[in-house]
Amino acid sequence: MRTNLKKFLWQWRGILIAAPSITVIVLLLRSIGLLQIFELTLLDRFFILRPREAVDDRIVIVDITEADVRKVKLWPMPDAVLAKLLVNIKAQQPRAIGLDLYRDLQVPPGYDDLVNLFKTSPDLLKQEKPIEPGYEQLRNLYASTPDLFGVRKVAGNIEQDTVSAPPGLKYPDQVAANDLPWDGDGVIRRFYLTVPVTKDRALNENDRTLDGLGVKLALTYLNKQGINPEVLDESQKKYKLGKAVLVPFNGNDGSYINAEDKGYQILLNYRGPVGSFPRIKMTDVLENKIPPQLMRDRIVLIGASARSLNDLFYTPYSIAQFGSLQQMPGVEIHANIASHLLSAAIDGRSAIQFWNEPLEWLWILAWAVVGAALAWLQRDIGVTKKEILLLSAGFVVAGGSLVGGSFLAFINGWWIPVIPPLLAMGGSVVAITAYVAKTAKDIRKTFGRYLTDDVVANLLENPTGAKLGGERRKITILTSDLRGFTATSERLPPEEVVKILNIYLGYMADAITEYKGTIDEFMGDGILVLFGAPTAREDDAERAIACAIAMQSAMIPVNEEMNKLGVSPLKMGIGINTGEVVVGNIGSSKRTKYGVVGSQVNLTYRIESYTTEGQILISQSTLDTVKAKLRIDGKKQVQPKGVKEPITIYDIGGIDEPYNLYLNKQEELFFSLSEKMSLQYAVLDGKHVSDAMLSGCLVELSAKGGKITCESGIPPLTNIKLNFLMADESGKPSEDVYAKVIEKKSDSGGFYIYFSAMPPEIEKMIENLYKSISSGH
Repeated sequence: MRTNLKKFLWQWRGILIAAPSITVIVLLLRSIGLLQIFELTLLDRFFILRPREAVDDRIVIVDITEADVRKVKLWPMPDAVLAKLLVNIKAQQPRAIGLDLYRDLQVPPGYDDLVNLFKTSPDLLKQEKPIEPGYEQLRNLYASTPDLFGVRKVAGNIEQDTVSAPPGLKYPDQVAANDLPWDGDGVIRRFYLTVPVTKDRALNENDRTLDGLGVKLALTYLNKQGINPEVLDESQKKYKLGKAVLVPFNGNDGSYINAEDKGYQILLNYRGPVGSFPRIKMTDVLENKIPPQLMRDRIVLIGASARSLNDLFYTPYSIAQFGSLQQMPGVEIHANIASHLLSAAIDGRSAIQFWNEPLEWLWILAWAVVGAALAWLQRDIGVTKKEILLLSAGFVVAGGSLVGGSFLAFINGWWIPVIPPLLAMGGSVVAITAYVAKTAKDIRKTFGRYLTDDVVANLLENPTGAKLGGERRKITILTSDLRGFTATSERLPPEEVVKILNIYLGYMADAITEYKGTIDEFMGDGILVLFGAPTAREDDAERAIACAIAMQSAMIPVNEEMNKLGVSPLKMGIGINTGEVVVGNIGSSKRTKYGVVGSQVNLTYRIESYTTEGQILISQSTLDTVKAKLRIDGKKQVQPKGVKEPITIYDIGGIDEPYNLYLNKQEELFFSLSEKMSLQYAVLDGKHVSDAMLSGCLVELSAKGGKITCESGIPPLTNIKLNFLMADESGKPSEDVYAKVIEKKSDSGGFYIYFSAMPPEIEKMIENLYKSISSGH
């Protein structure tokens, strides 16, 4: 089970890391309020897109327009005009009247009539005072007048920003707060159920709360239908009002972050934009042109839409279809508040509800997982148009489902976060994409260890780079091989062999990369390098030779590492050839290799097989291509297997400008042995050892080779395997020693050899023997 769990975690590591991480980042951004404005703006869009509800005819607005102001010719309107307006409204027998106008000062003429109309105490009506014209009529109408409510501005500094209620209205029964809470962008999205009131010295009142105007009107309307607030939870200020449950707004509800939540606030579920309630102009009411039954048993709100009266506010509906801003009169906002409470209490219309924070966190995390999963699964798909289209459709469907689902939830009364989950989904996509890109970069880097940046770029960035097939091209080919390493590796543990090869190939790869060679293949201890593929340059042959010299020079630090490991020094030979080959992607649709094919590749391997330790041999074609001056230490004619005519190969010791690289070659000194060492040897044909064993003696010795006398000569550059016949009691042959016949001529017969690989014991014996005979000369 533990194995399965580890496999699962690794398989889905991208999602398991990206989704929670992005969610935490999004929640942090949200917690500091950076996303609030975007979420509120989207909420406004939901209001605009929501299907229009029917006009609420339980509320009538008496609208004071610019035309009405011009007709009255005086503003504020005289008390006599307002008195007449109220008399005509009361004649319609509404359930409640809300005056959304500040009337804290006398506006003659007619002030006394207006005060008498506002007074609700019979004792005040009995006071002796001059009876002005129309006053007796107002007193008689008083008994049948529905509740009348004026407004007072509560919020602000009591000395500067507040406005007192109209005089004559009984405080607080007939006074309501006119304040509206707005968000940071100036939009009204909430309303006060009750507003805390600071003590007003002018009214000699104690600290208390005051209902909002729309709330006061709605409660009065509902009271006459037998519906009154009931306490459900006093500690949480939860109340029941008919079919509705009232819960106070908290500063972090929905998408709000630390919003001002003083008083008892509720998120306003608007009925609709401007025009959602029946309305009549003030002039028509003054002229008694009121349609029959328009106001009977209804809430009547008196307020101004005239722009000059500056009672206009921004609401969720302010952003019109083409970007123009449409403000809503304050009186209509109060009408929406009253409609909100009436519809919830009587009709069961849902208020706007929120999820608790843990549920919102899970919601955001879920969409982060969706985005991460879509991006994570993308890494394994192909790049066909159909697959790209399906993937793009997946992102569109996911985003559309989030927005569409949240909109449907809003229609049903739920405000679900949209911007944070969208950001989490997009952020997860970006995170996974970045991870995949980094992985691709790592793969490219790993890929580059084998093919160099040029090949990687050709395969990954060229649209046809990975297409099977090739092209005929003239390139320079370099091959290298360790002399006798196969025999050495047989005596070492596999892990040790791998460690040695990694050190060796690491140094070689650095040199090859420096001279812009393309490592086509590592073949054990051998390397195949291309110059001119996939990118051809004029100096391909020069760079190949410079690279070969750099590789031989790098053998010095390589062997220093070998000495630390207690391993015999490594010996490398390099062959270089220039010719026409087919280069490209070779293989099948499932497995492809970038490489070269042609006889020139085989010829390069043959040239390299003639090399000894530290030697670089190049073909005539390479020499003819090189423009730089070379140091040639020797040349020879050979006839490689498979080649019809002999070819000339050149021993390179250095290259001049602009590289100035040279090999340090020392002359081999051969010393005669005081006692011959008997041996037997066999000729190597490739990797095959001849069955014919020949006898001979080692008669001369140098630091790296010797002279063998024998019954018959062997052509130069032939590889042999020899065994010393030990002069001890056993008389058994020694372990295998490998050597190459060199071109040094022998006057007395026999041939000279170069030791390419020896067992440590034999190597130590030969080294000690050479030191003893060379010290005497």
